[in-house]
Amino acid sequence: MHVAPWFWYATVTLVSWGVVGLLQKLSTNFISAESALIWLVVGFLLLEPLLYPGKAVFHYSQWNIMWGLLSGILNALGAWALFAAMKNGGNASIVAPVTALYPLVVILLVPFVLHESITMLQVVGIVCALIAVVLLSTEPAG
Repeated sequence: MHVAPWFWYATVTLVSWGVVGLLQKLSTNFISAESALIWLVVGFLLLEPLLYPGKAVFHYSQWNIMWGLLSGILNALGAWALFAAMKNGGNASIVAPVTALYPLVVILLVPFVLHESITMLQVVGIVCALIAVVLLSTEPAG
């Protein structure tokens, strides 16, 4: 059985981001959301030479660099908001799964930006995810 290369990258993402949800809560128990964001960036900078050795960063077109830069800015904003949610009383068991539903935004935008179609199965998935958000964000009274 052949496993596509993307599957291994997706598996690393799943495990890494799964552990990150716990580490984000642990860090924001002791430091501010802004400080946690700085340390996240430091982590990126420490890992970058290992993932991108000896390659020219600026040999891309201005548009491609702009997309990457905009992606980085929105990633940083999202990371800060996640840290702030956890710092301001959010339980990791609720905040991490709710914020992990960000693919819903992708699914809703791709028809307009990338001209991809949404299948009925994806619509059912969106509805299930929205139900999950309600169920996950409901905290017991008292």
